[in-house]
Amino acid sequence: MKLISFIIFIEILLLQLSCKSHTSEKKDESTIDIKRTSFYFNELNKALTKENGKLWNYRLDGPIILVDKKSRKVYANTQDSKGELLRRGDVFIGTLPENVNISSTAKEWNGTRWAMLAMPVPEEKEERLSAFIHESFHRIQPSIGFDSIPRYSCEHLDKKNGRIYLKLELEALEKALNTNNPTEEKEHIMNALLFRQYRHSLFPNSKIYENPLELNEGLAEYTGIILCGRKDIKLRQYFVSRIELFYNLPTFVGAYAYFTIPVYGYFMYRQDKHWNLKIDKRTNLSDFFSAFFNQSKFVNIQKAIEQISQEYHFETIVNEEEKREKNQQYLIEKYKTVFLKDSILNIKLINKRISFNPGNLIPLEDYGTIYPTLRLVDIWGVLTVDSGALINTDRSKIIISKPLFVKDTVILGNGWKINLNNSWSLVKDSSEYTLKKK
Repeated sequence: MKLISFIIFIEILLLQLSCKSHTSEKKDESTIDIKRTSFYFNELNKALTKENGKLWNYRLDGPIILVDKKSRKVYANTQDSKGELLRRGDVFIGTLPENVNISSTAKEWNGTRWAMLAMPVPEEKEERLSAFIHESFHRIQPSIGFDSIPRYSCEHLDKKNGRIYLKLELEALEKALNTNNPTEEKEHIMNALLFRQYRHSLFPNSKIYENPLELNEGLAEYTGIILCGRKDIKLRQYFVSRIELFYNLPTFVGAYAYFTIPVYGYFMYRQDKHWNLKIDKRTNLSDFFSAFFNQSKFVNIQKAIEQISQEYHFETIVNEEEKREKNQQYLIEKYKTVFLKDSILNIKLINKRISFNPGNLIPLEDYGTIYPTLRLVDIWGVLTVDSGALINTDRSKIIISKPLFVKDTVILGNGWKINLNNSWSLVKDSSEYTLKKK
């Protein structure tokens, strides 16, 4: 009995020590996170105080929150308007509710408009500052006149010729970045604009459709990159590395503006640091670029394209895109089989809030757009997708594969999950499923 009591005593002691150690580790981890975010906030504040709002005639510093995707823990640089965040040193902490999506964007939450960033943030200082300033631009957009910009689908950028002439545009910009000769630089920029103009001539209204994302995300990305502190040589190298990265994206539809506008903006900035103050949300950037660089008018644009295209790896790009088109057609047919047959879950979008990856969107002909991954919050609950969902062209409904498991308020399917609000239920309506209010 004494031996057993002694063993029990030792086990209890070890358990207590383990609990204390675990508590200490959690405390240390929390302290480290607070110190790290405090450093990030101070770093950003220093950079933006020095910038003093010169780029947009409006200061970019303001409320920022970092959110951990797993724990949903919030780290903010200021108190929220409702006073729910708790102060820890010069950082304010709390937890983001499940009905608020975590994404890098501008976000209204608890009565405050924030620049939100999903953690982890980039380790490199310039990359980190660029990300913070990008979202800070989104936060001030309504104040500088770039609010309520419409959204158009750019499915032409997933078609062979759309991709070919976008790649050629970027090839020309890359050559402009890689030369030290001002005459050659100007020539490559002109050719980039010519490829852009030709692409627009191939697809009616594409100049109009591409412009909103360039105004919204392109200007935000330009702002972050131009203010992050890179010197000129490193900035050029950075742009070149990004263009190489762009070619490896699965689709260009939601990503092109992040890569084109910062480069054009950089070349204009070198001539006129205030070029961006001469545009507004009604400006078509393609027209603005053509006027800024005094682009020549061509009577026969196709002939001009034929004369310059070989300089920019035209044949290699065409071969790559022909191979991709075959593979893409197989993928599209696969998605059509999944989302356009009878046994599906078809959900109306009523008051949607959606976060997604703009670099992997796939247009599905005239049916809408495939979102390979997303998180969507609506009045019926929260949908998380990691293997594809179809949102129709007018963004009024979302289609996912049929439900496979239902228990209480949780619905599971192949690569998706719904946490349903209590007042809603899953029903089978004719040959498909839907959600209805009880």
